[in-house]
Amino acid sequence: MTSRNTIFLYTKNDIESLEKKDVLAEAIESYGFHVVDKHQDASIIVSIGTDGSFLQAVRKTGFRQDCLYAGISTTGTLSMYCDFLIEDIESMADAVLNDQIKVRKYPLMEISVNHNPKFYCLNEFAIRSNIIKTFVLDIIIDDIHFETFRGDGMVISTPTGSSAYNKSLNGAVVDPLLPCIQVTEIASVNSNEFRTLGTSFILSGSRSLELRLHKDWNDYPSMSTDNEALSIQHVETVSIALSNKIVKTVKLKNNSYWEKVKRSFL
Repeated sequence: MTSRNTIFLYTKNDIESLEKKDVLAEAIESYGFHVVDKHQDASIIVSIGTDGSFLQAVRKTGFRQDCLYAGISTTGTLSMYCDFLIEDIESMADAVLNDQIKVRKYPLMEISVNHNPKFYCLNEFAIRSNIIKTFVLDIIIDDIHFETFRGDGMVISTPTGSSAYNKSLNGAVVDPLLPCIQVTEIASVNSNEFRTLGTSFILSGSRSLELRLHKDWNDYPSMSTDNEALSIQHVETVSIALSNKIVKTVKLKNNSYWEKVKRSFL
């Protein structure tokens, strides 16, 4: 890794965001940091915007394993991935320079569609019916059939993703120190023909999960990872597991995950 003082700033490409980026870059340089043009040259990658901007920054820079990620909020409030406010860059600089930060390690999921090369996900993977009709898929855990699902879709989340889409579906909020994935239904149909667990469930990070779609004219589902749509036709299987890779984020010592949850929801 290069010097900790090299920073790459990620933001959207609109005029307002770019102006904020320029102002922030000037402020950061005044504290002795060096802002670089390529993320490959940075030891810290900083997103400017919202949690969505943070997820995009991680994805667009390739889920780098040799650097730290940090989120700066432009909304006036802190969030799950944004530990700093753009109005208070001084606290961020002081925290880094005076060793007042800790490194939080967030697990990634790895996903393969139709046994093609894997891609990674920090928050959640969602699969939904793409037509006005429920679809059917088999849930396979460690190569053993668990249940046959009929409904609108499924959300599979990491511990950090458990407080987003998953929570809105009445899934559990999971401590990110637990290496696991959570499976949550979207509007399941329970009848004499189809029967599901009817609640979200949590799998150990050592287990494998496979979704096998039934062929019923619905083999082109809507899929997304970390709020980014996937365009893949003729989906037969989706394989999901917790990855050995992690994302390292900058965390203030007095700002734990559960303090974030309390601030966001209570």
